[in-house]
Amino acid sequence: MTRRTLRLAAMLGSAGMLGAAFFAQAVASPLKGAPTSQLRHVLLLSVDGLHQSDLAFYIAAHPGSALARLVGNGTEYTHAGTTTPSDSFPGMVAQVTGGGPGTTGVYYDDTWNAKLLPAGTTNCKGVKPGVEIDFTEDLDRNKASIDAGQGLKGLPGSILQMTGTPQSLIDPSKLPVDPKTCKPVYPHSYLEANTIFEVAQDAGLRTAWADKHAAYDILNGPTGTGIDDLFTPEINSDANGYPAGNDWTTDNKATEQYDTYKVQAVLNEIDGFNHQRTDRVGTPSIFGMNFQAVSTAEKLPTSDGLQGGYVSKNVPGPLVIKNLDFVNSEIGRMVAELKKRHLDKVTTIILSAKHGQSPTDPKALNRIDDGPLLDGLNAAWKKLHPTAGDLVAHAVDDDGMLIWLNDRSAAATDFAKSYLLAQHGNGTDINKAPKAFTQSGLSKVYAGAEAAKYFGVKPGDARVPDIFGIAQYGVVYTGGTGKVAEHGGAHADDLDVPLVISGAFAPRQVVDNQAVQTKQIAPTILALLGLDPTALVAVHKDGTQLLPVR
Repeated sequence: MTRRTLRLAAMLGSAGMLGAAFFAQAVASPLKGAPTSQLRHVLLLSVDGLHQSDLAFYIAAHPGSALARLVGNGTEYTHAGTTTPSDSFPGMVAQVTGGGPGTTGVYYDDTWNAKLLPAGTTNCKGVKPGVEIDFTEDLDRNKASIDAGQGLKGLPGSILQMTGTPQSLIDPSKLPVDPKTCKPVYPHSYLEANTIFEVAQDAGLRTAWADKHAAYDILNGPTGTGIDDLFTPEINSDANGYPAGNDWTTDNKATEQYDTYKVQAVLNEIDGFNHQRTDRVGTPSIFGMNFQAVSTAEKLPTSDGLQGGYVSKNVPGPLVIKNLDFVNSEIGRMVAELKKRHLDKVTTIILSAKHGQSPTDPKALNRIDDGPLLDGLNAAWKKLHPTAGDLVAHAVDDDGMLIWLNDRSAAATDFAKSYLLAQHGNGTDINKAPKAFTQSGLSKVYAGAEAAKYFGVKPGDARVPDIFGIAQYGVVYTGGTGKVAEHGGAHADDLDVPLVISGAFAPRQVVDNQAVQTKQIAPTILALLGLDPTALVAVHKDGTQLLPVR
């Protein structure tokens, strides 16, 4: 097979070209012998938490597995990196827009915006701006139910009958409000870049996706309608058959059960139906899902009688291995169904992950309660400014720190940085024994203009965190001992994810060791479909190239 590298056309010009929103030059169909776009399909699969090292470990132990065949029948990028922060929201958004957080405006699923108004605002005149942007299960009409409040009977068995337009399951009273229109801002409206789903739809192609919250409406893109069939069973709802208050991530067996619902949706779509299997609509041109089971296996200390996490550096423990088996089996089912429906010759499968998980070395774990750190920061600020309120407006700390301040001045951001770097204390190690920490568990802190520069936005941007702290390796911010790993940070264990392009039109048995990014998936998918990758706004702004296919 001829191997050639595919690159984006040279970036054209100046800001005067249609506001520099798009490139002017289209990219020719990149893959020799590919049929017309109406007959091509791309199946995108995200295995949350999966590291490149996990994939290599599994394939070495199971050379005849579905995952091994997937890699063997395609191109494997062994040095792929996801977004920083390595959260599910920016990670997934990057894969479908081609842009990083500074371009898409999406830093996490739970952030702060200095310009929007509080949820529930109906009279916007004179209301002080500044609001938490909570695009999690909290938006659901009923977050305790796997159907997010649709009201289906016979759950969870009937979950496949969940609507394909989950925007209708979002409670608008929980959404931030735009001060210009005084109307709620839905997740799709919050996104500052268009998506591959919208580009495909513009070309008359069908799209589908399955994910974990109704708030994944964000993937619809600014039009709000980019995905024809969006299936979003609520993962943080009460898991049926388990103790009350336990969601589908608190027991790994439950997470596997949850993932099978999305797998069945994809199987129905391969067969040419909608995810409910009620209408024959044709197999989507772009479709796929995310798996959650590996992620929970990495986080939970134990579940179902098995040790979670890793037994030594990059060596998965029994629960993670069990879930690699599970994902392998489920992907095998999809590949078999594609072959059964004679779609294997026209379908490209892309395997990656929204994020990894850190640490993969259990000896490095240090669980630190971030609550006292934030309380101390507020108290220290008030001591110097007796009439001031809390300095911290909002914070999200998993294995990194994102902090938004009520006072965004250089004096305030410098104060917060200095305070955090001066704190020390004790966390807990893998055995729940005390473990000392310094500098609040941080290795580097970007504050104010530094943070804005890090993310490539202007100082004072309404969305960018005022403090971005990169944690020391092994640090997980949590108030208890119920986790042995997390994501959201910037360590290699968070960022080093697999990336495989396999199946139709992909060169076989190619290993590419150059550094690539998961945001390159978006323009590559459009090229695979014979569409113009430069139709993506973020591709222009970030200069995102296609993945090299050689």
